[in-house]
Amino acid sequence: MQIKKIFSLLKKPSIVASFILLGVAIPLLFSFSARSSSDLFEISKNLSIFSSVYKEIDLYYVEEVEPGKFMKTGLDAMLKSLDPYTNYIPESKIEDYRLMTTGEYGGIGSMIRKSGEFIIVTEPYDGYPAQKAGLHAGDKIIKVDGKEMKGKSTEEVSSLLKGQSGTPLSIEIDRNGLISTVELIRENVKLPEVPYAGIIDEKSAVGYVKLNSFTNTASQNVGTAIRKLQNEGMNKLILDLRGNGGGLLNEAVNIVNFFIDKNTVVVETKGRVEEVNRTYSTQNQPWNTEMPVVVLIDGYSASASEIVAGSLQDLDRGVVVGMNSYGKGLVQQTKNLQYNAKVKLTIAKYYTPSGRCIQRLDYTDVNDDGRGTAVEDSLITLFKTKNGRDVKDGRGIDPDVVVEPGMYSRLTGTLIGKSLIFDYATVFRHKFDSIQPAKSFRVSDEVYTDFTNFLKDKNYEYKNESEEYLSAFTDIAKEEKYYEDAKHEIEALRTKLTADKSVDLQRYQDEITELLENEIVSRYYYQNGRIEASVKSDPYINTAMEILADSTRYNQILAGTVKE
Repeated sequence: MQIKKIFSLLKKPSIVASFILLGVAIPLLFSFSARSSSDLFEISKNLSIFSSVYKEIDLYYVEEVEPGKFMKTGLDAMLKSLDPYTNYIPESKIEDYRLMTTGEYGGIGSMIRKSGEFIIVTEPYDGYPAQKAGLHAGDKIIKVDGKEMKGKSTEEVSSLLKGQSGTPLSIEIDRNGLISTVELIRENVKLPEVPYAGIIDEKSAVGYVKLNSFTNTASQNVGTAIRKLQNEGMNKLILDLRGNGGGLLNEAVNIVNFFIDKNTVVVETKGRVEEVNRTYSTQNQPWNTEMPVVVLIDGYSASASEIVAGSLQDLDRGVVVGMNSYGKGLVQQTKNLQYNAKVKLTIAKYYTPSGRCIQRLDYTDVNDDGRGTAVEDSLITLFKTKNGRDVKDGRGIDPDVVVEPGMYSRLTGTLIGKSLIFDYATVFRHKFDSIQPAKSFRVSDEVYTDFTNFLKDKNYEYKNESEEYLSAFTDIAKEEKYYEDAKHEIEALRTKLTADKSVDLQRYQDEITELLENEIVSRYYYQNGRIEASVKSDPYINTAMEILADSTRYNQILAGTVKE
């Protein structure tokens, strides 16, 4: 093994010293020129120890060690001790990094997931190779380029499906028991930052823009969407950032700029190194500073999403609706390393216009499970928006109007968990070549009856919450020796409470129908249709519409004269 030859040379002290100086020590001395001599000694000493441990393991460990894999494990563990966002990116993962920053990758354009021993297609992207080649949601991937996929993980199959644009790919699929081979040509796939934008209420001219990520063309695509909607008559806007985990800070600033005057401070970054301390202000003339705006957030809205929501909230430019956001107030920067590798590291915290940092977890103080600890309540500080409203730091972004999404019944949750709604939509797609447009498609009583018939030979056992409480009560009654006296009453109640599938399928028909409509629509109109179909029953959007329909309420929320 080549590395052993290197280490055999490293046994000579003079060569060891030269290796560290040329390969590691010089860059470190340059980068840490401001550090004290004691700090530099600690760095040099520990790098020497690290090198020695690596050498001894490679030379003498009982099994052969893969140098690259072994080193990556060490780097990952070291960086994990800092925070979850500081990561080493080897050359082999550069495609994943490109996907994160640009939303682009070479592949077939499809979502996949594990189902039993195989990976299945869950949703092809409209206009990309998977959809153009006729792949459907529910197709089971049996082979990729002749290689068996049974037992493979989602990540393993995904890496085989990805590849350079223009390269061929052969996929063997199982569709409802029929085996066939599909030939595809990989393309450069661009995940849509704005999967849907449209006028969702013609009467009140409310426009809706869904933003999935802050990659390098996010603000360009949002700008295109809102100008198109304005030309169609939009006079109120809902910007949906739910589930948006963030991305590039500059794109967040550019999106805020659509609604805020030029030269307005949007966000500041502050770190240990002076050069990362920056103020980001709007650079362009705004699109519209008067149009009413509602921003939707939830617990998965993070980072750049929180900059947009928090800045518009601090500047009293829009009403924030939904649930408390994720709470990521940290800024990362990517540095190039040798051999085409990179390291993404946290360099600063960011602060919204009011001066607050919304970072929820302190990673300098970790729990036993390695997670950071929540900022203590006593350290939470109140800040003021432009109009004098109270906002807090250390807890993500609190919405101005809270929306608590309803909980699904145990039956519905079981049907989702067992993929039975997904599976029925697959069967439906095989039966019908087309359906009505996404906005108008409805699951009829006949289709719902067909769905209940589909379930008859399926296993979906579940307990309702009342049954679980009764079981807990029974255990306590037995422990306290009351059970025998109340046995007949308890068991009679159990009989009444025991889940009856046929009754529950009628009781929860509305919520199950809603999910069926969404899943079936996605089979024909993909992600765009899924969003379009969900608008009519979305509690977040309905709340936003109510606020936008009442200008007095909207203005009172921003003025702080009414507490929602």
